[in-house]
Amino acid sequence: MDADYVIVGAGSAGAALGYRLAQAGRRVIIIEHGGSDAGPFIQMPAALSYPMNMGIYDWGFRTEPEPHLGGRRLATPRGKVIGGSSSINGMVYVRGHARDFDQWAELGAAGWAYADVLPYFRRMEHWHGARDGADPVWRGQAGPLHVTRGPRANPLFGAFIAAGQQAGYPVTADYNGHQQEGFGPMEATIWRGRRWSAANAYLRPALKGGNLTIRRGFARRVVIEGGRAVGVEIARGSGAVEVVRARAEVILAASAINTPKLLMLSGIGPAAHLAEHGIGVLADRPGVGANLQDHLEIYMQFAAAQPVTLYKYWNLWGKALIGAQWLFTGRGLGASNQFEACGFIRSAAGVDYPDIQYHFLPIAVRYDGRAAAEGHGFQAHVGPMRSKSRGAVTLRSADAGAAPVIRFNYMSHPDDWEEFRRCVRLTREIFAQPAMAAHVRREIQPGVDVQTDDQIDAFIREHAESAYHPCGTARIGRADDPMAVVDPELRVIGVAGLRVADSSVFPRITNGNLNAPSIMVGEKAADHILGRGMLPPDPAEPWLHPRWQIAQR
Repeated sequence: MDADYVIVGAGSAGAALGYRLAQAGRRVIIIEHGGSDAGPFIQMPAALSYPMNMGIYDWGFRTEPEPHLGGRRLATPRGKVIGGSSSINGMVYVRGHARDFDQWAELGAAGWAYADVLPYFRRMEHWHGARDGADPVWRGQAGPLHVTRGPRANPLFGAFIAAGQQAGYPVTADYNGHQQEGFGPMEATIWRGRRWSAANAYLRPALKGGNLTIRRGFARRVVIEGGRAVGVEIARGSGAVEVVRARAEVILAASAINTPKLLMLSGIGPAAHLAEHGIGVLADRPGVGANLQDHLEIYMQFAAAQPVTLYKYWNLWGKALIGAQWLFTGRGLGASNQFEACGFIRSAAGVDYPDIQYHFLPIAVRYDGRAAAEGHGFQAHVGPMRSKSRGAVTLRSADAGAAPVIRFNYMSHPDDWEEFRRCVRLTREIFAQPAMAAHVRREIQPGVDVQTDDQIDAFIREHAESAYHPCGTARIGRADDPMAVVDPELRVIGVAGLRVADSSVFPRITNGNLNAPSIMVGEKAADHILGRGMLPPDPAEPWLHPRWQIAQR
């Protein structure tokens, strides 16, 4: 079996890339190890805590013991299913801030500044947010990816936004448009009550067109002949091994964890590390697997003074009612991810654009589905956006079936601790404002006894969790940069016919959730691969706080 292009990974970027290549008349095979995304656990937005905790949908990766987090091993979910991580994530839609992409360009990713990527965000979006007074000129109206806003019927959503305003922060009508900074409605990849994953947005339409097929199998390595990638070796469910050959190019879109693993198994990576595992070196690229980044967050939880939270549904009967309503009507609480309000703020004067993100949730519960013992409560997920800590993905062995070694080195930079302390203290100030104070009975965690730097640090060490945003392990850079893995056209440096198109290529983590910029990479990669002109840059200037140099808000 062969095709013009072979893509490894039917996730966010891979699906978008496959759709655009097939749309252009190319024959495309996407290799995917995971299975179907059918069923309510994935398609019902409110069920989001289930798929990322189910082995049938998740690769089940965990970090090595993290030395700065008390030796804890943190979960690192990645989607093992059609749609990839877009089928198991929280469906939150954040483009990132304009300055993120301008800094990509400054780091050597020429052609990836905000002016360059804004047209691709527009091309992929079908936006439904104009009812809040947002300016549609910043948004796309005809793309395959539906982006919507929840009804915000629960009074706590409005109270959270009002409290941010009372604390002195702006209200923004569209954090993905002109002004990210401030509090306002959160956006999601949900459409007509269903998770609008990359599978629903891109794969299903492409499959109907006939130019794209999905080949089930476990990718073992890229086949390279004469310095050129010519295919991918896969293991089928029966145990048979075969090669899916590419007439033009192979593109890896297998995640920031599996993409560097595949590169190293194929002889592309740090020469000494490959030699340790008896792998012949085809391209010595020390940046493969390095530069690993993520967002950490804590849950600031509060007991509710009034029974207005979702806790009353947090029982078998309540979940059954929500599920039945969604199943038969596609509406109700089951049709929302319940992340319907958010905030982006700056941690201090002198920070030019937001470096703290809030997700507000009208129940006190963890991603693994465990609710707080307090009963009625609510929480804000909060964490710094631009950690200076860096980790790495390395090989455990030359066995393709062995999970890689994942070390984020969370909190290894001293600045991370100061930024997290500000998160705690600024959040307490926001929840003390009249709009939220009326709903707060008491602080569940960290708890009022946690006040000093040492006490806050101990809480972070014990309770910080990944926001599940790994990236950076095959970063874009100049060809003469020894730590770059791909050039600005996403071609793997040192190997012909091979590209990477997923969050691995991010030079630096973007502000907020990563699904949107990952899809954007797939969209833009298609134009690079097809050799057609890029969309014209858009010089639109986003909002920055006019007094950011001297004021925190």
